Amino acid sequence: MAATTAVGQSNGLGYAATTATAITVAPKVSVSKGADDLTLRLEFGGGLHLLFSAQPQHKVHVPRTTGGKPTDIRSLIQWMKTNLVSEREDMRPGILVLINDADWELEGELDYELQDGDEIVFISTLHGG
Repeated sequence: MAATTAVGQSNGLGYAATTATAITVAPKVSVSKGADDLTLRLEFGGGLHLLFSAQPQHKVHVPRTTGGKPTDIRSLIQWMKTNLVSEREDMRPGILVLINDADWELEGELDYELQDGDEIVFISTLHGG
């Protein structure tokens, strides 16, 4: 599903489309799972979904290994930047990360090795005003 922002309409981050045509962005995610892929459920809250094709939930398939090592959260973030980000490529601090409903600090943070079926939730704790 593609996200569309009409001319002059805010995308929730203070950015508005300024051209005469609407801007449409489709995620670059593979819809079929390969034999060496992990299936993950990603969820974005606190306004973060606006950076990811305006969809709060994504079911994605990522490589089981990256550079000969099991895929970890660090690799997932790089993968998300390449395949899912539709608005800006920079992420600000203040994002709560949950891995299967547990704080990522309890799971090893960036070094957590992803497992098939994991649910990763990203929630922005910073709100504009």
